[in-house]
Amino acid sequence: MNIFEELVSLLIEKQMTIASAESCTGGLFASHIVDVPDASRVLNASVVTYSNASKVKYAKVSYDTIEKFGAVSEQVAGEMAEGIAEETSANVGISFSGVAGPSGGNSKKPIGTVCVGCYIEGKLWTHTFHLDSNLSRTEIREQSASLMAEHLVKILKTEEYLIKSPFE
Repeated sequence: MNIFEELVSLLIEKQMTIASAESCTGGLFASHIVDVPDASRVLNASVVTYSNASKVKYAKVSYDTIEKFGAVSEQVAGEMAEGIAEETSANVGISFSGVAGPSGGNSKKPIGTVCVGCYIEGKLWTHTFHLDSNLSRTEIREQSASLMAEHLVKILKTEEYLIKSPFE
């Protein structure tokens, strides 16, 4: 069983739904969920919020947050995760915003910087993954999606999301 099959199985078992707002992953996380039979039982919605305007419109991110922290930030990722969960009535909202390369990075946010948000039943956590900048764009996207799935499986298995961050 791969990590996405395990995630779908856990969500079904817990009678939970999930929604994603994806920027740098471009819908890859949701695509991997859709690859699993019975995905329709858990996936409420997925939006690719690549532009700042789409982050605001579909994931309810504040323009002020984008201006203050930048699109690639834990603050924006947090608002994306919470916004998509609330907009779609999902128990779980996840988000990705990052620099997949091969260009676009800088000294503060180099290629491989991926900020994620995880919103589970009213609790919000954010995290920044610092992936290897030598990975290809596709590898950064794949690794980001898989890391999020791994963290979600771990946290849903233990129900630790009730007390601590899934990224600890």
